[in-house]
Amino acid sequence: MNEFAPVGRMLMVFGVALLVIGALMTVIGKVPRLPGDILIRRDTVVVYIPLATSLVLSVVLTLVFSLLARR
Repeated sequence: MNEFAPVGRMLMVFGVALLVIGALMTVIGKVPRLPGDILIRRDTVVVYIPLATSLVLSVVLTLVFSLLARR
């Protein structure tokens, strides 16, 4: 086997991970703000803390990964 094969596999995994992260970043911008999210606006500063969105995303990802792990 080629000595660079593990490096090639690692680069492919990183490439797929970057593709998934890029797709998620485009989708996350379209997620509506939920009632549990905190938005603080001051004169020149806006702070957005997505508590409810993070909780919903965590539950969905937990369900997806648990279903994938069973197979």
